Amino acid sequence: MQKSDADPDEFLASLPDDVRGDMITIDEALAAVFAGDERVLWEGKFWGGTQQYIVGYGSYHYRGRSGAEGDWFVIGLAAQKNYLSLYVNAAEEDGSLGERYASRLGKVKAKRANIQFKRADDIDLDVLREMASRARALTPAP
Repeated sequence: MQKSDADPDEFLASLPDDVRGDMITIDEALAAVFAGDERVLWEGKFWGGTQQYIVGYGSYHYRGRSGAEGDWFVIGLAAQKNYLSLYVNAAEEDGSLGERYASRLGKVKAKRANIQFKRADDIDLDVLREMASRARALTPAP
C-alpha cells in the first residue's frame, strides 16, 4: 500500500450511503486526536492481496525483522464489505492496543492490530479517543 494524493474527505464523501455516516463519525473522532499529524488516504493491495482504501492517522517509520522498512499509519480506518475496520499499529509491553481496549470499545471483534465492527454506534467514542491518544503517544514521530 502507499499514500495516495486523493483527499480523505472526498474519499469519505464518495462512500455508499450505508457506511458514509459511520465512517465520517469515526473519522471525526480520530482526526481530532491526531490534529496536527498526518491524515492521508492509503490505497493498494493489503493483507490477503485485496485492493483497499484506508484513511490513515499519524505516521511512523518502521524497520522489520527482515530489514524491510517504510512509513505506515498509526491508526487506519477502512470500510470492508461487511464491516468497518480499525488498524491500530501501536502496542505496549503487554500486547497490542487493539486487544487491550477491545473489551471497553463496545460491540467489536479484535485480533491484534485489527478491530472490526458494524456501525459507529457499536463503538464507545470516548474509549476510541482514549485508545487513539495512547497510540499517538506510543508512536515515535517519523
